[in-house]
Amino acid sequence: MEIKIEAIQLAESFNIKKFRADFKTEAHSGSTTELFYSFTDNNRFLYVFDYGVIVFANYDAVGKSEFVNFIKNYTTSLVDLNLSEEYRIEINGAIEKPIVKNNYVSVAKIEASMMRIIMLNIGQSVALDYYENLTDDLISSSKIYILQLEKRGKLSISKTNLLKYIGKVLNVKNSIIDNLYILDDPNLVWDNEELNLLNRNLKANFDINTRFKDLDYRLQIVEDNLTLFTDVLNVRESSKLEWLIVILIFIEIIISLTMR
Repeated sequence: MEIKIEAIQLAESFNIKKFRADFKTEAHSGSTTELFYSFTDNNRFLYVFDYGVIVFANYDAVGKSEFVNFIKNYTTSLVDLNLSEEYRIEINGAIEKPIVKNNYVSVAKIEASMMRIIMLNIGQSVALDYYENLTDDLISSSKIYILQLEKRGKLSISKTNLLKYIGKVLNVKNSIIDNLYILDDPNLVWDNEELNLLNRNLKANFDINTRFKDLDYRLQIVEDNLTLFTDVLNVRESSKLEWLIVILIFIEIIISLTMR
């Protein structure tokens, strides 16, 4: 027997509070940032994270489609990147401890707490994919302006457009920083050695910590570029102000001479 899992980055974020009130199903566990559901009648599980990720376990295509259509009412902005990840769980009563492999994990039996840990890690992996895409786009777009500085010694962009770009960078950067808690481990892993080991093995399998460090490095590049563009903007505006002062002084001298 096996259970198929799919994680989807559907939106930038969900309104968890409003969704929870309207969904009319009691969550197995949850908080203001995430909700985990266990449906014992059909052995299905559902995990919803406020950073826009949904994780399905043992859902068919119809069930997933129906839920996606429902939760779209609680999104801030849909993500059109087709970001998803699949994984599976094999049930093998002969094993004593969970065995994590590249594309599946073997467990002796299905337990809600174990399902939560597995689904959490897959959700984190998809979220990191999303943030990696965002930072890649920012770095790629900044290269255009850096090349302009290299070849022309100046930025061929208006103040308004440059400020818009800086605003976009800050918005994405703040969004990522606000959601970096996604790497936090749930409290239940600290109380259970088996779940703690499973969590660590899954993190290693999905390269969660390595990818986080890489994301942090990319964010630093974005921040450095932002500082550079801000300095260039300040220099350019300062230069304009200096020329304006020179022109005003020149005009004042001309007026003074003509009045003699």
